Amino acid sequence: MRARGYEVTLIDRLSMLGGRAQVFERGGFRHDAGPTVITAPFLFDELFSLFKERREDHVEFRAIDPWYRFYFHTGEQFDYCQSIEDTNAEIERFSKADVAGYAKLIKASKDIFDIGFEKLADQPFTKFRTMLAQIPSLIRLQSYFSVAGVVNKYIKHPLLRQAFSIHPLLVGGNPFSTTSIYALIHYLERRWGIFFAMGGTGHLVAALDALLRRTGVKIILNTDIEQIEIDQGRAIGATTSDGIFHAADKVICNGDPPTIYSQMIPAKYQRKKRLMPDRLTQYSMGLFVLFFGTQKTYDDVAHHTIWMGPRYKELLADIFDRKVLADDFSLYLHRPTATDPSFAPAGCDSFYVLCPVPNLRANIDWDETGPVLQQRIIEALSKTIMPDLDNVITDAFYMTPQDFKKDYRSMYGAGFSIAPIFLQSAWFRFHNRDPHISNLYFAAAGAHPGAGIPGVLCSAKVVEKLIIEDEKKAASQPQKHV
Repeated sequence: MRARGYEVTLIDRLSMLGGRAQVFERGGFRHDAGPTVITAPFLFDELFSLFKERREDHVEFRAIDPWYRFYFHTGEQFDYCQSIEDTNAEIERFSKADVAGYAKLIKASKDIFDIGFEKLADQPFTKFRTMLAQIPSLIRLQSYFSVAGVVNKYIKHPLLRQAFSIHPLLVGGNPFSTTSIYALIHYLERRWGIFFAMGGTGHLVAALDALLRRTGVKIILNTDIEQIEIDQGRAIGATTSDGIFHAADKVICNGDPPTIYSQMIPAKYQRKKRLMPDRLTQYSMGLFVLFFGTQKTYDDVAHHTIWMGPRYKELLADIFDRKVLADDFSLYLHRPTATDPSFAPAGCDSFYVLCPVPNLRANIDWDETGPVLQQRIIEALSKTIMPDLDNVITDAFYMTPQDFKKDYRSMYGAGFSIAPIFLQSAWFRFHNRDPHISNLYFAAAGAHPGAGIPGVLCSAKVVEKLIIEDEKKAASQPQKHV
């Protein structure tokens, strides 16, 4: 919006920009709190190029290889690699027949990518006829199938099926119910690779913060929004929790849309949402995130490690459907010191371990459960890929879904807003422009096209297109003289 010539005021309730991409410093260890995987890096390049700058002059994106290392409950490991040749060699160790199946999976993913990402990800879905026009493509791509359904069509080894179907979990979805459109992530990764922002995602946020300030955006931190003010069907600005009213011609929200509709908009406009009632809305899982340092290095632990428990589909059903905290779990480990040693003192490692858990619709007392789950995770890692962890761990702390609700105002403490099922995608997802408040926009994980860094950045591109559309419409209308 600043590049389009608008005066922009950015209000954030936290002490730094970035939403979930906060940074924690404890005992000499640095931790990125939120997203750690950079894909589709050109989307960040575009933000800097709006002001004739180069992203690489401010932030280095370093390629990661392997992309992910999977550790299975059997003790076997699988490296998902940057090159197809290396990936095929890994697949062959498990199942020679699945090498050909993986090639077919990538081809199917590209077909979905060509429609789902290239043609739809940055297009507005504010009108139902836009959705109707895409039905032939959606049927052809079998988008009514799940991601797991697509993967299982081509991959037969049970452990490889797990490895190649975990992508929906990175955007808050159950692989067995997330629309197969999200299978495009396979090709998206192959197209551009997987990167790490040196200095961490927090450094990338700091670079964007500096870009905003250089270009004249006014930034107000540590300030929450109490209410978006509406007058005669149009947003006229927002009142902060300290009682200050900020007038605006356009209001763009990048908070969680369910929270904004239920807590920040006057009641009579809350009833005008074009979505199913909240009791029928499905939300993403919650996240238990354990941060810690180690007084030694674990060189065999990859930058991104997926630690898989003994159950897969059944565990996901516990988390998403039954909403119970099971005795077993699966984990995502982020070891940034594998790529960037500045995250920890010399001879040490920095970690964050993400454990998918039920959101706050579950009846879980996190004050009581948090310390117990922390210890169970440490014990499981000590017995497997991180021997002696219980003796070398230091400066441990954690976040629960309660913290996501408190810190990010995330509805039900969900890690990724509403779940990416078919009936909550495209037109069925929160619209990027409110259908009744014409100058209220959403660039957020809960809006189209969805969660994840590429999704949220594409969401902002959709808002830009809508505002250009609105500008042209306003320019074509006869001017009133008073």
